[in-house]
Amino acid sequence: MKKQIDFKFKSPNDSPGYLLGQLTLLWQRQQKKVLDPLNLTSTQFVLLAALGWLSKKNSAVTQVDIANQSNTDRMMVSKVLRTLEKKEFITRTEHPSDTRAKVIHLTAAGAEILQKALTVIENIDIEFFSVLGDHLPPFNEYMSKLIELNKED
Repeated sequence: MKKQIDFKFKSPNDSPGYLLGQLTLLWQRQQKKVLDPLNLTSTQFVLLAALGWLSKKNSAVTQVDIANQSNTDRMMVSKVLRTLEKKEFITRTEHPSDTRAKVIHLTAAGAEILQKALTVIENIDIEFFSVLGDHLPPFNEYMSKLIELNKED
């Protein structure tokens, strides 16, 4: 006899987690299309963007800063930064005051590829989320709240 499976939601479209997962997969597919020609993965782009953003205010951005800004695992950040260093998009130098840390800098090639990636990604975001129209600001607010409330320290 088959065991009955009990779902809390009446249908997949009633499940916020399912919907978020589906939306994320579709959005990532769009990102992949525009990042592949730039020889970047989505994760590499996210970390370059975090570095670019943090570098606007801080001249000594560390791996930990990038991990915190991007809500990503520190070990994964380390591996991806090594790849970005091999691609000559970043450099890592000694931190002026913390001997355990490295300061991460965008190279000229890294800044150029980040600018190209930002342009195509921002255009994809505008197109992808355009269906929300005037609902985009509250949608962004709700997403920000969810991120903040569910962040692991």
